[in-house]
Amino acid sequence: MVGVPESHSGWTFITSHARVLAAIADNPNARIRDIAAHCRLTERAVSRIIADLEQAGYLSHTKDGRTNTYRIEPNKVLRHPAEAGLSVASLLSLLVQDETDRVRKPVAP
Repeated sequence: MVGVPESHSGWTFITSHARVLAAIADNPNARIRDIAAHCRLTERAVSRIIADLEQAGYLSHTKDGRTNTYRIEPNKVLRHPAEAGLSVASLLSLLVQDETDRVRKPVAP
């Protein structure tokens, strides 16, 4: 995972489930430990979230030795009625940066 973000207190717009899904989209081979650090969650919380996402059909994984490779179902529709018709791919397009966007460009004064 690319650098761990600084801690934050207070409310945020994105749920922990969305953060974990975005972290996995960014690196499908990420360890739970790395996802937890990146999302500022406990490993136990990340494990529960991954189980939730797998149970609901948004995520699956294959195991190769000790490594998990996650697969996101991009066409799966989001659960809340307010997001009717939006897919996981739509959500991830907002949350996951392209490699070319990772290097922040200087902001003009």
